[in-house]
Parts: sequence; C-alpha cells; structure tokens
Amino acid sequence: MPELQVSIARHYHERTKYSPESIASKSRSIDWVNQPVPFKAYKIGTVYDLKPYLMDDSQSEEAAEWQRLSRLLYASYGLTMKMLTMSGEAVYLRSAPSAGGLYPAELYLISRGTPLLPAGLYGYQPQSHSIVRFWDSQVWSSLQAACFWHPTLDNTQLAIVVSAVFYRSAWRYQDRAYRRIFLDSGHLIGNLELAGAITDYRPHLIGGFHDAAVNKLLYLDAHQEGAIAVLPLADLLDVRQNLPLASTALPSETQTDYPDIPDGELLNYCHQATQITTADLRTVAPAAPIEDKYNFPFCLKVSTASAAIDWGENLGDLEMTIHQRRSTRAYSGSALKLEELNALLDFSYQPQHYIDQELDPTPDYFDLNLIETFIAVSGVDGLEEGCYYYAPKAQELRQIRFKNFRRELHFLCLQQNLGRDAG
Repeated sequence: MPELQVSIARHYHERTKYSPESIASKSRSIDWVNQPVPFKAYKIGTVYDLKPYLMDDSQSEEAAEWQRLSRLLYASYGLTMKMLTMSGEAVYLRSAPSAGGLYPAELYLISRGTPLLPAGLYGYQPQSHSIVRFWDSQVWSSLQAACFWHPTLDNTQLAIVVSAVFYRSAWRYQDRAYRRIFLDSGHLIGNLELAGAITDYRPHLIGGFHDAAVNKLLYLDAHQEGAIAVLPLADLLDVRQNLPLASTALPSETQTDYPDIPDGELLNYCHQATQITTADLRTVAPAAPIEDKYNFPFCLKVSTASAAIDWGENLGDLEMTIHQRRSTRAYSGSALKLEELNALLDFSYQPQHYIDQELDPTPDYFDLNLIETFIAVSGVDGLEEGCYYYAPKAQELRQIRFKNFRRELHFLCLQQNLGRDAG
C-alpha cells in the first residue's frame, strides 16, 4: 500500500525545521533594497490622537475612557524606544517583542458604536500612537457571523483583531517565518491580556473564525495579510460585560491532498490550506483537563511554589515593566537563583495566584494540552544541572536528564552564545 501523506501542517513543520544542512542549502543574502516597512499607513480616515491621554490625569469621564484605551494599546503594541543605526536610520522597538524586530502583526479595532468610538473599523498606528477610522459603517453583525456567533460578541462593544503581514517576516526568514509570526502574535496577545487587566478590560480570545470573512470585513489582501485572532473587549467597569468563559478554538480540516510546493510558496499555501470556512459548534469537544507527565519514581522533584511578585499599586510596576523590557544579545553567564526561576514559572503558569492583584485568574488560551514545558538547567543556584519537565498542576520540576547541556544548547541555538551562557 502507498504510504499515507502527512497533513499540510505536519509537512510545513518538517520542511521548515532548522539543521546545519538546511541552513546551508537555503541560506541567501538579505534583500535590503526591498526591506518591508513595519507600519501600515492610511491615506484617508479620521485620526484619533491617543498620545495626550497616556499621562492625562483629568477627572472627566470621557478623558478617563480615552486614557484606558490609550494605555491598553500602548502597553500591547506601542513604540517604547527609538534607536538610530550606524547609518542614521531610526529603528523602533515596541512593547511586544518580535523576531528580528520585524513586527509582522497589525492591530485593528472594531467598534459596535460607543460614545467614544462611532461604529466602524479602526487601525492602530503605533508610529504616532493614534487610531484611524478608515471605515465608518456598522459591521458588528458581519463580525458576529464571521465568528460563528460567538457569545461574547453579543454583549461587548469593542473588539480587537490581530493580523499578520506575512512578507514583513518572510523577507528575512522565508517560509519559516510562519512559525515566527505566531510566536510574535502570541507575545502580543499575552500583552493584551495583561494590559487589559491594568486598564479594566477583559479580552476574550477567539481563534476559530471564518478567515476569509474576517479578512474581507477588514479589507485585507488575503495573499499579503491575514487575521490571526479576534478579541472582543469586555469592559469590566460595566457589570453587564462581566461575561462567562466561552470556547476559544475550533478545529480546521486536516488536508493531506496537496501538490509539490516549491520553497518560497509554502508559508502562504499552509496558511490558506488551514483556514476555517464552516463550523459545526455541536461537534466541538470540551477541553480535556490538563494532566502532568513524567512522574517517574526515581526522578528528582523540586517544588516551584513561590510568593507572588508584587506588581505595585494598580499594577503600576507591571505596566512599567512592559514599557521598559528589552531583549539582549549577551548574557553575563552568572547563575540564576532558584527563587528567581520559581517566581518566573509561577507568574507564567499559575495566574490564580495573582487574583489579589486583580489579574485574571483564568485567562483564555487556545489549547494548553498542545504545550509542554521543558527547562534545560545549566546554572541555577540550588538546582542540579540537567533537563527538567515542568509539571504545572503539581507545581514542581521533574528531572528527566542528568548532565550539563551547555555544549548541546550552543549547537541547538545555531552557535549563538545566548544558548550557551543562559542559566
């Protein structure tokens, strides 16, 4: 019998894996002449400047509402630093990290019609920290239909859509850019969740929607840009918008019938092939409970119980951390403390510990059963070197390998010293 062909998603994953051989065979010089611009511009539309409201302490109700929206967008995807290159060109960094600083994501705001924002479509402009109303008609019912009548859209007035402009990342990372696009959009969605807690919004995550319908609603060129996630914003200051949790993800059909796809076309083909066109919500199974793994009787088990990080009054220190955090190109090589690692894991995986600081104890996810966390420990005071599985329910690290992996990590990170020098 002929061997069954794997799904297009698995095929994409296998084709875009890094190895010394694939890097050597597919390497190419970067086309600096055609470097994409990381911003989207609108020639027409009504501009709403959000900069005055970032530090506005006005007591008027309208100004307070503008300030909430301004802080939400700035902490999610705003420009937080400007640097000059050796040639004098400006490079902008944002509150959300991005692979290669390419920022493929775009943010759109859809209003049902509020005293602040008339009904229509708005594009966030991080370069000027403003929003542009580029379509001034009611589209909410079209959004509901495109999201298969998701219940959170019945009672909310605003929604954010995260999209990806594919070429911004593919310009450098080619077909593998699709991986990085979702890594970037995940950072952005995480920022939206934290920024929402700071500004009294609750984003409800929708990953299952009619892709073509959402793209059409936003007037996107689907070959250049595609919607990644829809997030209705529940206003927590309105008791009617304190809503129950709802489903976040829907399955797409598994496609195994596809042609030979040349390099350079795989990203777009995979995106188009995995889009959703219809959904039978009655067939969506509830999420299975999360279960810990690797509970070997012989392995070292280390508790990760930790006191919650104090994020200050009204989460002010958290907001400042989002604004000021940066990536690095070098580590000192000094060891971490076990308490620091535990605090990081606790904040990332145990949101219920932060309910007293008014962070959401049950934020939305797509499917946590698809994710497992392993930690290679090379330099943590109080923790033996090796590879550990993090068990989120038991809140412990379980050692499954027993050696120092610095040399292997250096190789796996493509000879980048960050992998070698990390704790």
